[in-house]
Amino acid sequence: MLFFVVFLLFSVLILKLGVVQIVYGDDYKRELQRTDAVTTSNPVPRGKMFDRNGKVIVDNTPLNAITYTKSQTTNQTEMLKTAEHLSNLITVDTSKLRDRDYVDFWILKNPKKAKNLITKKEWAQYYAKKLDDKQIYNLQLKRIKITHDANNKILVTKIENYTFSNHDRNILGILKQFNNGYALTPQIVKNLGVTPEEYAVVSENLDNLAGVDTTTDWERSYVFGDTLKTVLGDVSTSEQGLPKEQLDEYLARDYNRNDRVGTSYLEMQYEDVLQGQKEKVKNVTDKSGKLVSTDVVSEGQRGKDLVLTIDMDLQQQVEKIIEEELWKAKQDPNTGLLDRAFVVLMNPHTGEILTMAGKQIVKENGKPVMKDFALGTITTSYNVGSAVKGATVLTGYETGAIHPGSTQLDEPLLIKGTPMKKSYKTFGNINDLTALQVSSNVYMWKTVIAMAGGHYVPNQPLDLNLSKTFNTMRQSFSQFGLGSRTGIDLPNETIGYSGPEQKPGLLLDLAIGQYDTYTPMQLAQYVSTIANGGYRVQPHIVKEIRDPELNNNELGPIVEEIQPKILNRIDAQDDWIKRVQEGFRMVMQTQGGTATSYFQGVDYSPAGKTGTAQAFDHGQPVMNLSLVSFAPFDNPEVAMAVVVPSAYQAATGHSYNDFIGRRVLDAYFNLKKQRQQESQNAATTAQNSGNAAANQQAGH
Repeated sequence: MLFFVVFLLFSVLILKLGVVQIVYGDDYKRELQRTDAVTTSNPVPRGKMFDRNGKVIVDNTPLNAITYTKSQTTNQTEMLKTAEHLSNLITVDTSKLRDRDYVDFWILKNPKKAKNLITKKEWAQYYAKKLDDKQIYNLQLKRIKITHDANNKILVTKIENYTFSNHDRNILGILKQFNNGYALTPQIVKNLGVTPEEYAVVSENLDNLAGVDTTTDWERSYVFGDTLKTVLGDVSTSEQGLPKEQLDEYLARDYNRNDRVGTSYLEMQYEDVLQGQKEKVKNVTDKSGKLVSTDVVSEGQRGKDLVLTIDMDLQQQVEKIIEEELWKAKQDPNTGLLDRAFVVLMNPHTGEILTMAGKQIVKENGKPVMKDFALGTITTSYNVGSAVKGATVLTGYETGAIHPGSTQLDEPLLIKGTPMKKSYKTFGNINDLTALQVSSNVYMWKTVIAMAGGHYVPNQPLDLNLSKTFNTMRQSFSQFGLGSRTGIDLPNETIGYSGPEQKPGLLLDLAIGQYDTYTPMQLAQYVSTIANGGYRVQPHIVKEIRDPELNNNELGPIVEEIQPKILNRIDAQDDWIKRVQEGFRMVMQTQGGTATSYFQGVDYSPAGKTGTAQAFDHGQPVMNLSLVSFAPFDNPEVAMAVVVPSAYQAATGHSYNDFIGRRVLDAYFNLKKQRQQESQNAATTAQNSGNAAANQQAGH
């Protein structure tokens, strides 16, 4: 019977094994051999930025880097073991570790001691599911304190006082970087200051460092230092990764959480272009989640390059001029609030920004220093004064308030209930051209009074259609770009400030640029519109987008060339615009013009308009200075806007707007002549070389 029972049992076992092997064998085999493939994207260096002449502005500096990639099943204990091993080979920055990091580190290294911080009663509640893991953890945190002495952090519990050594700190710094990464995505552990010795010793020990690798990373470098730095923008670090406010958007676009992206201005505006094509890597994991193999699916490609419209030689010269004139102006009396100045140079026909310069004096360690503030040309706005009178005259033509050649009596205006208003001197009967030449306020005021359906009678109030005329003036000004976005290819452009109150005196102030505020970029677009015959051209700072070239010193093929874009044509007849152009020429070239004395002897035939505006800065009355110009008069190739806010705190003062403007235009045309001469010399040299070669060949 026993033998028979054993026989039956073995028969059942053999039958069962047969079923498993024959019927389900292939299924189990496939299950054992099952793998999962996860494709990840590895970042590549960003595209570079060049100036219009091919000079590198923003580059990538290669860095030795140490990375860590955790698998889908890597736990904290495994990472701690790897971090401890790696800490014997490299040192990392620990200055950003928080007290919470030290607490978590101690709990991880001392699980039994951490467990003993919880009472038996609390553990009973946990097992009864009345407390969860998070609540247990929070109880542990309450019973751990971190104290500080001069050099160390000390963890205090009822069990022990633990002083963290430098080695502990280093392990913790490495472990924190490990934890910042995501499964199957390389995380930078160290890329700044990796010594050749560290790189070599880690490379030699990779077999004993699970998930660790050595590679080449990059860092953004700025060839011209702080020049234009505020406009070029910033890039996040690998530690910062994606901005929280745009996290979902970037993840939906196949970014990794620790990818570096542009966070401001050009770097952010052209993120899609600069980011490049990521390397696609297929990670194969087994059933347990362990990494089996890694295969490159597609090679990555560095981001496309931007060629800017900026001329860096000119940009640097202009910045130097601003710095010198600002420091000089600060030596004058009543300049306590003067701290900045701006210059924009623009091609009036294409909208290409040649120079976008701004400087600001700030205090560092109690001492004044000069900082880049090019961004202020689009993000700050000011009362600019009489520079806008060209727009006022053209608005007068358009509304029929005046016509070319109209005369007005420049006299002190005595309006009932209002202090006397006048030009800086009394000019008598003048026409529109002379009004621009000498910058008559009264001519502009009488033009606006007529525009508003009023009639000036000495010592009588003005009866004006305020609402309609305010709207008419602002709509007309916006055709030039004053009080509206210029459309420049940079984010966060301000449109300036439009005063809310509508009073007769404020309407008169609007006509002479002393009510609404405008940016330096808006002024450049405004004077370009006058210079090119009435077309408002969109300014842009990117000229071309190019494919990256293998030779780092060369530009690749053009992918896209930014074409000029006309936003609108102002409502003005050609002869009206030419009339204002002539008035601007008289300002700078005719005796009695407000800027003639500053531009005597130049050979580039400038035209423009100066401006002085009463304003307030920190509650103090100040004078803002401005200058708009274009040259040459008969064939404009460059338009300029200069703004010097809070220039002085007095009724009269310096004219550094004109000093800056003269030096900037001189620099532009001198650089042009220099390059033409260099080009001519190069052509002559090439021709002579060719002739010499031909003569030599003939001799043979």
